[in-house]
Amino acid sequence: MPPTLASLVHHSALKLTVRAGGDRLDVPVRWAHVSELADPVPYMEGGELLLITALKLDAEDPQAMRRYVKRLAGAGVVGLGFAVGVNYDEIPEALVHAADEEGLPLLEVPRRTPFLAITKAVSAAIAADQYRAVTAGFAAQRELTKQALSEGPEGLLAALAAQVDGWAALYDASGAVVAAAPEWAGRRAARLTADVERLRERSAPASSVVGGPEHEDRVELHTIGTGRRPRAALAVGTAAALGTAERYALHSAIALLTLTTERSRSLQAAEQRIGAAVLRMLLAGQPDHARAVAGDLYGGLLDAPYRIVLAECASGHAGIAEAVEAATARSGESVLAVPEGDGERLVVLAADGGAAVAACVEYAAAREAARAGQEPMAGEEDDLVVGLSAPAGPIAAAAAYKQAQQALSVARRRGRVLVEHEQLAAGSVLPLLADDAVRAFADGLLRALHEHDATGRGDLVASLRAWLSRHGQWDAAAADLGVHRHTLRYRMRRVEEILGRSLDDPDVRMELWLALKATSAE
Repeated sequence: MPPTLASLVHHSALKLTVRAGGDRLDVPVRWAHVSELADPVPYMEGGELLLITALKLDAEDPQAMRRYVKRLAGAGVVGLGFAVGVNYDEIPEALVHAADEEGLPLLEVPRRTPFLAITKAVSAAIAADQYRAVTAGFAAQRELTKQALSEGPEGLLAALAAQVDGWAALYDASGAVVAAAPEWAGRRAARLTADVERLRERSAPASSVVGGPEHEDRVELHTIGTGRRPRAALAVGTAAALGTAERYALHSAIALLTLTTERSRSLQAAEQRIGAAVLRMLLAGQPDHARAVAGDLYGGLLDAPYRIVLAECASGHAGIAEAVEAATARSGESVLAVPEGDGERLVVLAADGGAAVAACVEYAAAREAARAGQEPMAGEEDDLVVGLSAPAGPIAAAAAYKQAQQALSVARRRGRVLVEHEQLAAGSVLPLLADDAVRAFADGLLRALHEHDATGRGDLVASLRAWLSRHGQWDAAAADLGVHRHTLRYRMRRVEEILGRSLDDPDVRMELWLALKATSAE
């Protein structure tokens, strides 16, 4: 459970006293926030315990306190903590009465209890609650995986219903109920056929929530399947919205049901779907679940160093897919190849240094040569781009996928067929600044300084470049410019005034340095 006002009041180290709203202490606290603003409402999201000392409030003015408390309650603030012994020796009665009238819990904070102790207590409780939810979610995933492998969809639905403390039902492609758990849920699920039909008309993946006065529970509907047209749908009914752990269980069930409902297709299609689920689990940082689902299908591939290849082509990627398949057939090595999105992208997970990666590189080189006119080839896959990750291990699949995406993006921008991520780390970042968008940004950022310098009132651009190159060392930068350090300090203040940015911000210094580099590279 998340922290509540009651749990904070009962926290022995905080010594909080309830002065108003004692019947509303069971509300969850999303955060503890300190603000001495006369009106902190614009900066609140709701669910906060607001901590104040009334530094800028006339807490003895009944009218002012009624307005203040009413604004807080309207913004969703769940409680107000007032530190005594700072500006007031005790909480003014005007504030106590206002909190009583509005029903807003008012907690007295003794002088020996710092606000930081309260925020730490709230943060620790929230972190503990999130940890419990995540742990429970992973336990649910393991149980669902076990049931899916041993009992099929029926066992999985039963386990899912138990995990969410509700019911679950599976619909086939026609919208008919094919399984439900517990047994009585079949009747409830049958009444949602029209809602399932409307969901299936949308592009997959799709989901919707059914609930309201005419329904006895809250039902989430999710499409199941990897194609544009869903092959099944899942309904989950609960008394309230799903928590974090229940959400983990639901997402795991959707992934597993995607596998079990697609078994009727050919072996190759089934293997592709298993591969997609294995890949998703790997990308989600769940290699143990991936191994459990994959079994012996991919041999030791998931445990060995591997690379991820992303091949994208609007006209189809059949050529590179065939090259990978032929290479692995000859070598006998395992490979995971999964079409992604609308079929324009192929994801290949293959052993580092193996035949599949070599086949991808060779095929891309052949396409590169064809584009350059060195080697005539068929017109297929003229728009092929390929990104190749660095070698990765079982727990780094998400990082490898991101590397492949980055390499793919660079290949597309540079008009290359294939780019390896390891190539991007070599050399310097400065050639990347030649991009027109980067130069446009740099010109816009420095324009005001250049306009200032054009009037002959100073040399702000050169001064900024010298100061940044010397890492903000005044004497060294001033010596480079041949001016007194006080002159340089004045120029930097003018830079801040003209740009409206603080040079104390490292992000600002970084952007200005890159802008200077981009403009000097022209």
